[in-house]
Formats: sequence, C-alpha cells, structure tokens
Amino acid sequence: MTRIPSKSEILEWIAQNPTKAAKRDIAKAFGIKGAARIDLKRLLKELEDDGKLVKRRSSYRDAEDLPPVSVLEITGADADGDLFARPLDWTGKGPEPVILMMLRDSDPALGKGDRILGRLTVDKTEHHSHTARMIRRIGSNPLRILGVFRAGSEGGRILPIDKGADKQWTVAAGATGGAKDGELVEAEQAGPKGRLGLPKARVVARLGDPTAPRAVSLIAIHQHGIPDHFPDAVIAQADAATPAGLDGRLDLRDMPLVTIDPWDARDHDDACFVAPDTDPKNKGGFVIWVAIADVAHYVTPGSDLDIEARKRGNSTYFPDRVVPMLPDRLSGDLCSLHEGVERACIAVAMRIDTKGEMIDHKFHRALMKSVVSLNYEEVQDAMDGRENEKVAPLMDEIIRPLYAAYDALTKARAKRQPLELDLPERQIVLDDAGTVRSVNFKERLDAHRLIEEFMVLANVAAAETLISKRASLLFRVHEEPNADKLDALREVAHAAGLVLAKGQVLKTGHLNRLLAQAKDTENAELVNMATLRSMTQAYYNPENFGHFGLALRAYAHFTSPIRRYADLIVHRALIAAHGWGEDGLSPWDVEHLADTAKLISDTERRSMMAERDTTDRYLAAFLSDRVGVEMTGRISGIAKFGLFVRLDETGADGIVPIRTLGREYFHFDADSQTLMGSDSGMVMTLGQRVTVKLTEAAPVTGGLIVELLTVDERAIPRGPSRGRGKPARRKVASARKKAAKTARKVKRKRR
Repeated sequence: MTRIPSKSEILEWIAQNPTKAAKRDIAKAFGIKGAARIDLKRLLKELEDDGKLVKRRSSYRDAEDLPPVSVLEITGADADGDLFARPLDWTGKGPEPVILMMLRDSDPALGKGDRILGRLTVDKTEHHSHTARMIRRIGSNPLRILGVFRAGSEGGRILPIDKGADKQWTVAAGATGGAKDGELVEAEQAGPKGRLGLPKARVVARLGDPTAPRAVSLIAIHQHGIPDHFPDAVIAQADAATPAGLDGRLDLRDMPLVTIDPWDARDHDDACFVAPDTDPKNKGGFVIWVAIADVAHYVTPGSDLDIEARKRGNSTYFPDRVVPMLPDRLSGDLCSLHEGVERACIAVAMRIDTKGEMIDHKFHRALMKSVVSLNYEEVQDAMDGRENEKVAPLMDEIIRPLYAAYDALTKARAKRQPLELDLPERQIVLDDAGTVRSVNFKERLDAHRLIEEFMVLANVAAAETLISKRASLLFRVHEEPNADKLDALREVAHAAGLVLAKGQVLKTGHLNRLLAQAKDTENAELVNMATLRSMTQAYYNPENFGHFGLALRAYAHFTSPIRRYADLIVHRALIAAHGWGEDGLSPWDVEHLADTAKLISDTERRSMMAERDTTDRYLAAFLSDRVGVEMTGRISGIAKFGLFVRLDETGADGIVPIRTLGREYFHFDADSQTLMGSDSGMVMTLGQRVTVKLTEAAPVTGGLIVELLTVDERAIPRGPSRGRGKPARRKVASARKKAAKTARKVKRKRR
C-alpha cells in the first residue's frame, strides 16, 4: 500500500524544492501512484484551505514564503545607498518581506517604483528577509490598457475600448503623461490591482485621435480580443532559456543551409540546402534539406510558455506591428535561425527524381548553423544576372541547385494541378509617424515560389511520416467547395463569357482551366476572386480529410512553429514518434487534440479578421483626403442593399448603396448576381468596369462609400422618381412569370 506523506513532510519538501512544486512533482517525490493521488490531492486542498499553501496555476508554495522568482517593486535606497524592494504578490499573514537588491555592474539603474522580475534567496537579517538578483526589468511588461482618456480635476480616467472591460481606470495627476481629454492612450497598471475601488494606471503613450492610423492596429487587437500581453511567468521562462547543445542531435553545422525571407523579416524559422542525389538509381535527382527551428525544445508541454502559445494559437501581423505567439527571446533569438549562429532544428532530407516526385524522406533532430540570411529580391536578382557581393560566392554551390530542384518540383506541381489562383497581395507602407505612405501590390518572384514548394514538400513529408508511424497529429484540412458556392461561381463565369462545366466530380484542374480562360482578360481578377470565395475555409483537425486546394491527400503544417501552434504540435508528434526525447507530444496533448484543433482554427480566423479590419481602416485613412475624387474600378459584389466596387489603385472595396443608384427601382436577382433598373433596363453585374466618386471614407470603421457615375462607360440614368411604391415596370419579374408559364406548358405536354 502506498504511504501518504504527512502535511509537515509535504511542506518541508516544497520548501526545499520550490521550483518543483506541481502536484505531479510531489507525487513523484513520494512515490504516490494510482488511486493514492486522490489522497494527495485531498491533503494539498486541506493545506490550501488552512492557509499553509498557495496554489499558483498547477503548483504550490508555502503561503508564508515567496516563490523563488517574484515580481518586485523598488521601494528606494537607505542612507547607506543599499536598494530595497517589496514583493507585489505577497499573500502571507505576517509582515511584508523586505528584500535587498544585489545588483550587478551590468544591471540598469533602478529607481523607486520600478518593477523587476527577481530571483530570490532567503537571507534573514535584522533589516531584510531575502536578497534578490534581477532577471529583467519589466517596465515593458505590466498589464496594458488601451482606451480613451477623460480628463478630471485630479488626473482623469481611462475608458477601455476592450468590449470585455467592465471597469474604468483612474489616473493620478502626475501620471497622465500630458494626455488630453478624448485622446486614445496606452496605459499600464500602476501598482497592484486592489479588490476595492477602481484600479490605477499611468499613461505611457498618447496615440492622439482614436481615428488616427497609428491607433488602427491597437484597436483591432483589443476589439478582436487578441492577447498582446505576456504574463510575467511566461517572460521569465523565456528569459531563462539557454541555447540547445549537440547532445542527441545530428551535426549539420557544416552543411551550407541558408534562410531566404522577406527583407524586413525579424525571425527565420526555415532554412534549406539542395545537393545532387548520389544514388545511381536516381540519376539527375536531388536531395532537398529543409531545417526548421526546434521550438519544441524550448516550449515544452504544460509549461507557462506552452499554455500561452496555445491560447494565442498563432502570431498576428499588422502593417505596423506583430503580436507574436512566443516572446521575443524565443521568436527573435533562440528559435530564429540567424546567420552564423548554432541553432537547434528538426530537419528533413527529401529525395526527389528529375520529375519532382518524392522518392523518400527522413527526419532528424539536429544542430545547424546558417551560412547566410538572404532575402527574396537579392536571390532573384542574382539568378537574373544581378549578383551582389553577398550572393555571388554562393551561386554554384547553393543558389543554382535550389532553382534546379525547384524546376523539377514545378513538373510534379503541373501534374498534380493544385489551385493556381493569381491574386496580388497588397502591401501597406507606413511612414515613421504611422501614416500610410503608399499602397503597393507585391511582386511574385520565382524565389517566393521556390521556398513555398520546398515548404509544401516538407509539410507533406511530415504528414506521411506520422501517418506511417500511426502517430497522433493535426492535419491541415481543406475540403472541396459545396454545391451552392459552385453554382455561384458558375454564374460569375457565365457572366464573364466563360464555362465551368456541371455534372462531374470537381477537381482543382477544372478550376484551373477556368482561371486559364480568364487569364489576361479584363475579367481575370473577378474570376480569381470568385474562385477564392467559392472555397471553403481551411482548418485543423486530428482526422485527415485531405487538402483540396493543394490537391494533396495528406497535409500537415510543420514549417512555422515560431508563429503557428499547429506546427509545434506536429514537431512534438515527430519527436515522440522517433523517440528523440521527453519533450514530444504529451498524453494531455493527445487527449485534447480535437479541442486544440478547434481552438487554433478559431484563433487563426480571429487574426485574419483583425488583419483585414486593420487593412480596411488603413485604406480608409489613406483615401480620406481624396473624398470627391473620381476613381476607376470593377464591380466585385452584388447585394440587395447595393453593390461593391473594387478600386483599381488600392484594391480597396467601396460600397454603392442602392438608394444612390438613380431614382428608379432596381431589382436584385440573387441567382444571376445582377441588379436591373425597372425604367432604364440597365443591368449591373459582376466584373463590369465602373467609374465612381468617393463620397465618404471612415477610418474608424474602415468603410468607404462611393457614388456610381458610369458602368461600362454608360452614365447612370438620373430619371424622375416613381416613388417608393410598386414600380411601373419590373422587367425581371415579368420575365420570370413568362418563364414559369412556359415551364408549366412544357410539363403538361410531357405528361
């Protein structure tokens, strides 16, 4: 029978092992297994109820002591110049501990009110109970509030814009930062949050007009509930991480792996290298190496870092900022494959033949060193004969082999026929003040496509490996379009004079033929957009339903664990399946795989909505000084309440309210996606060229309202109104009656 320790034994063990005080650690220390864990749980609850222990997340500590890592507030220096601090999370019944700071020469100067994360050591003397070493200053990590400042007689208050906020915050007279009434401000918590009264804050940044561009992404972050504040425990855990060594890893430090990313990339989570396959059976083939940052080494199951990363699900990208999934110590440092620095990775070697078909693949847990960090433009320039000094020495050994393997993969891609959408990506360029300087469309280079093909191949290899090992994982699922969406796409194709045949099992090749018909015509963008809208939303699932868009039977995200939690799960699955260590997929991960899939699918959509809303607001701000200006565009959507126009210059969507379309009645036909004038007979349909005048641009909502001037160079009729009653003539309605009458006659004859 398992012996259950006494309460005093538990308290003594926790005091001696403050960093290993989770219930499972205590159970392991005393050899408690099975049903005996229930008795242990009861004892811990009794100690907690008695005030002897305090539970923090899943661990316990003595209620009359401080955790080994605590948030401290500097209280000032004594006459001898010694600096003291107080703990912000003291819950004991006795006097609040006094802490002597032991500063190093490299530590920053600290003053009264500064907050730090400190590592404590018990050192009871007449004047203090603990000493502390500074881990990091956390002035940049307290709870942040975004809201509208309302000035008062003694400071003011902040009204948070977060929908979930139920309290205002008070701001002392000396903590307003010069904010004016009605300004949008960013503030931070000032002191501990008490149970009574309003919490206190101090303004740290004045963002000015809530409608100003600089405030746009912050509003989106708060409106969509995107977590943008890392808890102190998460920051402390990230700061405590150290680089991984070679133990248990394949040494790839001599392999000339390179990273190729956008010029402004802050992190590098993938590197690649291509070598000719030396197997005589695969003459002319290649071995493609893809190495991905080993985030799983640092973000272990159940840790504070893991809990926070799962909650965020992914990083969110805005024109002026990134809300990362992981703290910068990891995302921008230890997990980033920086040039010339040893980094832990999970690498896969994939053999392909001359037709780009994958022969086999093998994964390794490794240590690598990137020889150089390149951007897409300089790599493409080098292949086009414009080599710079950095790329020139790499051409024969690294760059040309990459493109040779890519050429082979394009053959396999052409055979597989993934969906070939051609939709230019907008790039909003901001100046230093956060104002939109320009709206550009990114150029798609072969360098981009090369890296994409390598990443797709690595993702396929990950899925195939885990399936073969019967391991649990998360698939990236993309199901085929439903019948209603396909019918809507056929209507768009028909309106553009194109054909998408019925009565066949839909394949991406059918859609590609439609896109090829539209290519280089005035309807190309319209057909591409309509095809995209017909697609279902991709999502994560423990079950494999295939990836329609990529025309792949099995697909898993493996290549971006710095910014996607799904990839981290796949990394852990690979670690567990290969027996590489204890940081693989945990039993909890497996048990909650479906919940995780739902959660991160939702966070992905949340980020997409926030990014889209931010783009709309920036575009509205960019166009706000052009109200009254005529612009060209194309009808991109039809609805009962009006129509949407995509503007040529910026790609922004403006709405034309139906009440502004002349003074006649317009009939909406959902099947044909048209609006028809009852008097003029003018038909408005998707894809038509239009001229509009911008009448309203609202940066707060991102809304653009435009007035329709011409359709296919025909002026909009401005005839006399026939009132709001029944129109004099409804051509579409009469046409429908005639069609229905004919159909009845045909039906009677067939009987």
